[in-house]
Amino acid sequence: MLRATLKSLAARKLRLGMSAFAIVIGVAFVVGSFVFTDTLNRTFSDIFSDLNADVVVGPATPEGQDSFVSMAGSGAGVAVPAAVVDEIAQVPGVERAIGEVENSSVYILDKDDKVVGVAGAPGIAVNYLEGMAEDGDDVLQLVDGRPPERPGEVVVDDQTIDKTGYEIGDEVSIITLGDEPRITADIVGIVRFGDDGSLAGASLVAFETSTAQELFLDGENAFSQVQITAEAGIEPEELRASVAAVLPDTLEARTGAEVDDEFASAVEEGIGFFNTFLLVFAAIALFVGVFLILNTFSILVAQRSREMALFRALGAERRQVTRSVMIESVVVGLVGGTLGLVLGLGIAWLLQVVFAAFGMDFGTGLVLQPRTVVVAYVVGVLVTMVAAFVPARRAAKIPPIAAMREDATLPESSRRTRWLIGGAVTVVGAAAMVAGLADIATNALLFVGAGVLAVFVGVALLAPIISVPIISVITSWYPRVFGTTGRLAKQNAMRNPRRTAATASALMIGLALVSAIAVVGASTKKSTDEALDDGLNADFVIANATPGQPFSPEVGERAQQTEGVDTVAVVRYVFAVVDGSQDMITALEPDAFNQASPIEMVEGALDVSGDGAIVGEGRADRDGIDIGDTVRFDVTGGHAEVTVAGIYDDDHPLLGGGFLVGLDTPRAAGLPDADSTLYVLAADGADITQVQAALDQATAELPTVTVQNREEYKQASRDGIDQMLNIVYALLGLAVLIAILGIVNTLALSVLERTREVGLLRAVGLSRRQLRRTVRLESIAIAVLGAVLGIGLGLLFGISLQQALSDDGLAVLDVPLGQLIAFVVMSAVVGVLAAVWPARRAAKLDVLRAITTE
Repeated sequence: MLRATLKSLAARKLRLGMSAFAIVIGVAFVVGSFVFTDTLNRTFSDIFSDLNADVVVGPATPEGQDSFVSMAGSGAGVAVPAAVVDEIAQVPGVERAIGEVENSSVYILDKDDKVVGVAGAPGIAVNYLEGMAEDGDDVLQLVDGRPPERPGEVVVDDQTIDKTGYEIGDEVSIITLGDEPRITADIVGIVRFGDDGSLAGASLVAFETSTAQELFLDGENAFSQVQITAEAGIEPEELRASVAAVLPDTLEARTGAEVDDEFASAVEEGIGFFNTFLLVFAAIALFVGVFLILNTFSILVAQRSREMALFRALGAERRQVTRSVMIESVVVGLVGGTLGLVLGLGIAWLLQVVFAAFGMDFGTGLVLQPRTVVVAYVVGVLVTMVAAFVPARRAAKIPPIAAMREDATLPESSRRTRWLIGGAVTVVGAAAMVAGLADIATNALLFVGAGVLAVFVGVALLAPIISVPIISVITSWYPRVFGTTGRLAKQNAMRNPRRTAATASALMIGLALVSAIAVVGASTKKSTDEALDDGLNADFVIANATPGQPFSPEVGERAQQTEGVDTVAVVRYVFAVVDGSQDMITALEPDAFNQASPIEMVEGALDVSGDGAIVGEGRADRDGIDIGDTVRFDVTGGHAEVTVAGIYDDDHPLLGGGFLVGLDTPRAAGLPDADSTLYVLAADGADITQVQAALDQATAELPTVTVQNREEYKQASRDGIDQMLNIVYALLGLAVLIAILGIVNTLALSVLERTREVGLLRAVGLSRRQLRRTVRLESIAIAVLGAVLGIGLGLLFGISLQQALSDDGLAVLDVPLGQLIAFVVMSAVVGVLAAVWPARRAAKLDVLRAITTE
């Protein structure tokens, strides 16, 4: 049986290889995501190990603060006084204590006035120091020139020098958060960061200490943190305890390893989303691949039914027949896993090249963990075995007497059983969706999602039954238009409902997801447009070109002084810990903001003066917050307490339903001023075009800041949604590609299975052209069946998701009918393309040899 299995594999290499392609794609995504994220983790781990000494002292971090905020420093206003640094230096076991001034929102401009570095990467500024990292080497290693010694001098990292072409002696422009948002300085030296110089796309500039303090600490003789090196023989944990004993409550001491771990946790948290994103599409590709493998093995087993019955007649047991098919599946899985592993490494390498092209050099090779190799083969083999199990069991049920018949066939499962199981699963899924949409369930989105998955499975089970009437309708015009070839194509498409349904189901899954995403995407854009039309009165929006990054308050001052500007509403976002968990607080001036985008109060007053605050209705209901309650906000190095004065309607286009406070509250917590967004209203009668030109001029020297009118702001929102949709469509396109391959595979195997029939048709006068047309029409019918089922389900799922999210900003349903119709037309084209090779193969069959084929 083993020899027979291996011979069967050798004889069907191409067909099984096409099945393996689905495994290759799925495994490649899994491997690529793991390798790429492991490489990113290694890169940042190397950076962090170069960053800190044995012990680090800085502002106290509130418990529950998000790792990202800790890593960014949260813009902490609390600093370490120079006197404390001197005191730390006297602690027994301290070899040296060096004060460090740092800021992560300072950007170098290149010679074309463009920001250096990867979009979203920090712009790091420090005082020049010769502190030592945990490995004993200096954090900054001077590779050329000299250190900065006076104001107006800087040193720059070597990667930025390579990117920009700057040289020692050149003047460089730098964007800061200070009162003077753009400054210039002379480059007097070049430094390398750590051992390999990698900053993962960030830029670094170092000033002499007093200049850094003036720029980033308002001239205070203090430091952002202190890097402490232990004497030989002193453990970091021991030194941390000794240093902590001399610190005030506003400061804390941590070992360098603890800080490294916290930073690594922040990176893993951020990378985790990217990893999950890729793994979701890997799962989709594998799920679609299951249908392809199931169909391939079902057809191959059906074609070998007489052979397997003969094995049974010669004494082979059922488990031996089952084992024979499963061994084939294991080989296919191993081949697919191996090729997927190689392709996954290629994907990770390509991602690394793309990131490097945008300025993010990882500074390390690809990281292939043993876990990744194991996962590649486990996924490849397991998915293939699961898909092949049902055909293997059916093969084992062939009675030995079937070997005596030329028309030996596999036993079919009961239509009644399929109706009962498929119908039950579909009904349960529909009930879950209704429960989610009717607010019967506590977690609407979870119930809708679970219901969608159940309906998916239920429809896939019912597909062999419901496909017959649907294909009958789809192909009803075939005989009238194409005559004999149309009738043959219609009958062939309906001949084996299980096979047709399995082939169409693969395409159904891809198109259902694409259609659902299209509905949700269109609804998101429509909802955003209407919300901004109704709730945004501002004529212009000024923000950082890098989303989420703050900018100097001087920008707001310049905007307010611009001719034709009436009001500038300042908004500042602050990360704080509220009741033990991370939260984002919005600070604003209520009168100005109310003009830019009115806030509707549900209860109480819009009073955020002093220690006043308001909160969204949903948040208040969830956390049991009432008017008059006191809420504490904890930030790095400080805190503030506010009293709730009102509750507002959180169905607002610009506010997330969280806490709103006055601009003085972050200051009370010790945080420096840094604006996040400005909403600008033009004066009555002012020419909007002229005002925008004046605002552009006022911010011309700050390429980090963008000025958009209302329509540009709306378009930017739509463009952001479209970019995400395009990425999703591209990744789902792989699932559709696998489905197309499934159609090709099914048609090719069906042609082989019907070799004798094809020969007879040719013998009685069917031309090659007519035969090719028959195969093409059959392929179109299968593809359109998948499109009808997929788009139908996609519409259902998309509308359900929109309804489930209607209270979370997705208030308007928009069904892109033109796009959905295009999907159907594209499916028909896919059917034509998928039939090219099988149709040509069928037309080339030798008539006499085909007639004599058993």
